[in-house]
Amino acid sequence: MYDNMDEAVNCPRGDIELVEDEITGVISNFAFRPELMTYDGHYQNEQALSPQFRLHLQEVADVVERDMGLSRLVEVGCGKGSFLELLQARGADITGFDVTYEGNNPSIQRKLFSAEVTVQADALILRHVLEHIKDPFSFLHQLKEANGGRGRIYIEVPCFDWICERRAWFDIFYEHVNYFRLSDFFRFFGEVVSCGHLFGEQYFYVVADLGLLRQCPLPVVSGFSLPNDFTCAIAKRRSGDQGCAVVWGGASKGVIFSLLRARAGYPVDKVIDINPEKQRRFLPGTGLMVHAPEQVLPELPKGSSIYVMNSNYLQEIRSMAGEDFIYIGVDHE
Repeated sequence: MYDNMDEAVNCPRGDIELVEDEITGVISNFAFRPELMTYDGHYQNEQALSPQFRLHLQEVADVVERDMGLSRLVEVGCGKGSFLELLQARGADITGFDVTYEGNNPSIQRKLFSAEVTVQADALILRHVLEHIKDPFSFLHQLKEANGGRGRIYIEVPCFDWICERRAWFDIFYEHVNYFRLSDFFRFFGEVVSCGHLFGEQYFYVVADLGLLRQCPLPVVSGFSLPNDFTCAIAKRRSGDQGCAVVWGGASKGVIFSLLRARAGYPVDKVIDINPEKQRRFLPGTGLMVHAPEQVLPELPKGSSIYVMNSNYLQEIRSMAGEDFIYIGVDHE
């Protein structure tokens, strides 16, 4: 997020060139440059303000408690601490590590989890971290070493198969270096304790034993290719756009959706997000300001299109905004 339009429009940019690694089988951005990414207070990815997302976190907590217990947990990359504090409310003994943490929970350390820290865990939690790491398989080995070669690990990542099936072109963005399939983790680990899909199948999780992380993954059975019509919906006109085109969701999906719509000649008029840390700040690339719902909805013409960046929130948003608008769950097109 940027503090003014000029900074947002002139933000750092990079290319995306998806390739499949011949050894690990991981799909990643071959053109990624880590020096372009800075995870600090300007990086706002908190989702727990949404009741719908909090239900998802409760489901994840159920899996963690069932498959790993609540004793001696470590959350690597705990973000703003929402999930960690949810587990604490269940009685968990847990320590979090994240350099971007901004709160004052004494259980969270503003550093990376590594062999230098003194905390040893019975289980590690890795939620939406691995897709941001340049070499994810080596990173898993680093976690294994840091934790003494033992312990279970919960891993949650976006589902690349879902992205392809739904033609979710707005789910390919620079912060995500890697894109995973569930089969990848069966090649990584000698045993997967449990696995499943979450959040309307957009995410999947695995619980595995770090001690059974292979030195080299099993071979890839078949390669990948994006569908030929993967980006065909970018330029799709909607009759409702004759009012206004509004994006609801000022996170990475909204950034890419707004940017590629503008390039195709169908610019977005307004962006809404319920996160106050994003409001009155600007999206990279387009320089669009993010507004609170109450700043936009009263003046929005009836029949305007509200593009909901994640259809899991469709009913939640409709109940907030009313029935005067056309709601489009972009991942349901």
